[in-house]
Amino acid sequence: MIKIFGIKNCDTMKKAFRWLDDNNLEYSFHDYKKEGLDEATAKAWVDELGWENIINKRGTTWRKLDEETKGTMDNNNAVHIMMTQPSIIKRPLLVVKESIYLGFDAENYAQKLL
Repeated sequence: MIKIFGIKNCDTMKKAFRWLDDNNLEYSFHDYKKEGLDEATAKAWVDELGWENIINKRGTTWRKLDEETKGTMDNNNAVHIMMTQPSIIKRPLLVVKESIYLGFDAENYAQKLL
């Protein structure tokens, strides 16, 4: 079973949902806005992928952070920010068995999920 994490009204999330639906793949959706993100999950993702890969530095949430927070970002700070401001996490984030996929890429999804 695929678990997709993100925010429901995000355009990239909508593309991912459409792709999964078009390919008849079952999935469950974890909405950060409604369900939040627990520390253990955030830490596991940061440990596996590194905060530099998970944090979306092009988004408005990152740009709104003060320079000190940005300059002192590390794994622990990233976990805290991910829990308090989950919109900073790149979307979508898919968990499939033991694998994690960041962002939407139809070709990559086809190779990995079909």
